[in-house]
Amino acid sequence: MAYLKDLLKQVTYICTRGTMDCKVTHICHDSRQVVRGSMFICLAGSREDGHDYLAQAIRKGAAVCVVSKHVWVEGDVTVIRVRNTSEAMAWIARNYYGAPAEAMQMIGITGTKGKTTTACMLYQMLKEAGVKCGLIGTLGIRRSDGLKKPGSNTTPDALVLQKELREMADAGCSCCVMEVSSQGLKHYRVEGITFAIGIYTNLSMDHIGPGEHRSFREYACCKKRLFERSRMICINADDKYHGFMTANLEAPVYTYGIEQPCDVKAEHIVYERSSRGLNVTYQTTGWIKDEIVLKMPGTANVYNSLAAMEAAYLLGISPETIRKTLRNVSVKGRIEEVRISDKFDVVIDYAHNAASLESLIKTLRQYQPKRLVLLFGCGGNRSPLRRFQMGETAGRLSDVTILTSDNPRYEKPEAILSDIEQGMKRTKGKYKIIPDRREAISYAISQAQEGDLIVVAGKGHEEYQEIEGHFYPMNEREMIENSI
Repeated sequence: MAYLKDLLKQVTYICTRGTMDCKVTHICHDSRQVVRGSMFICLAGSREDGHDYLAQAIRKGAAVCVVSKHVWVEGDVTVIRVRNTSEAMAWIARNYYGAPAEAMQMIGITGTKGKTTTACMLYQMLKEAGVKCGLIGTLGIRRSDGLKKPGSNTTPDALVLQKELREMADAGCSCCVMEVSSQGLKHYRVEGITFAIGIYTNLSMDHIGPGEHRSFREYACCKKRLFERSRMICINADDKYHGFMTANLEAPVYTYGIEQPCDVKAEHIVYERSSRGLNVTYQTTGWIKDEIVLKMPGTANVYNSLAAMEAAYLLGISPETIRKTLRNVSVKGRIEEVRISDKFDVVIDYAHNAASLESLIKTLRQYQPKRLVLLFGCGGNRSPLRRFQMGETAGRLSDVTILTSDNPRYEKPEAILSDIEQGMKRTKGKYKIIPDRREAISYAISQAQEGDLIVVAGKGHEEYQEIEGHFYPMNEREMIENSI
């Protein structure tokens, strides 16, 4: 319970109806969650507008409503009008939960690719060092005391985020590592949080279209917002947009990379493929001079490990702890190996757009497979352009492609596969269509040749298949293991 005036600190508002002298017992933006004494925040989303549910919320007992439009209401209710309800909700949530981020060192990671892997690497380094810490991102909510929760968004909405941060702070966490998506920044989910360190991985064309970003420039500008609220910045010196990301910022900038001069640099990179799996070794120069054996393969993961390493160093983690963590690190669904044979390799990855798919394939080509066999599909209710691009990328870069179903959602799998096939037909790539994903995986394993590298892409950490609003259990690791 909190006083309304206290919740609205830092918020520019007008009270258009009712009294400011009231208490709030609960905050929500879903009218189904309203209880007597609630504050109901009307979020105007791309699909639904919370203002349309205002009357329902009041009937259920909402005491305060936060709006961004002129509304007419009945009943004993206070109406607070703001410029942007998403922005206001972030501050309200922060105040309701007692500004929990201020009790921890917050590390935010943004970029098109590598957020999840970098976040998990840094989180595991902190755990290895004995730091009580939390993790928020695509893989859900994690705490070093063993707590695990699923998550619905890479960066949760502000109400969920502040609640989780409160629980982390109350559990004694002194540090929280979180992925900060462009959507999270665009919709003010991290408003009111100051980050001790902001980490930048890379930027490429993605998330442009209806319901996401209007243009690449908007996408890039949203990413940059993280660094405007960071006390220190770790940035990929090799990425062509690094100058844009750090322009006109006052925070000190520290760099990592492979090609350009930087504070932490990887040299003498060697890609190893053996009966133990896929590894990469390299030497670091600059702040940290060490020899690294990285369990996760490829150049992309060298960059991810450098980002985590530099941030860990700034947080006071020893090189010995960093080295030990990287030797044993693994991230679910991110170039995750499933060892079922010494004759060929199988990996699972979350790559679900053309840029990620191209990066993944080029990474795995570094291990010189006899054939690179790619199995993937595309999600339903997403841009057809993404499907064409992924089809073209697959046909151009893989030796054999197996097209199958991903999360069709409310579309027919056959229609999605037809869109992907159009992209495939622009190339000379060999492909086969097997709509049933379980059958497709079984086929890929049964046809494996010695020296092959089989890539099962698109779902990564997910253990379900979404079809017409239902989530059916689907564990690709078990499916791969049972194919032998």
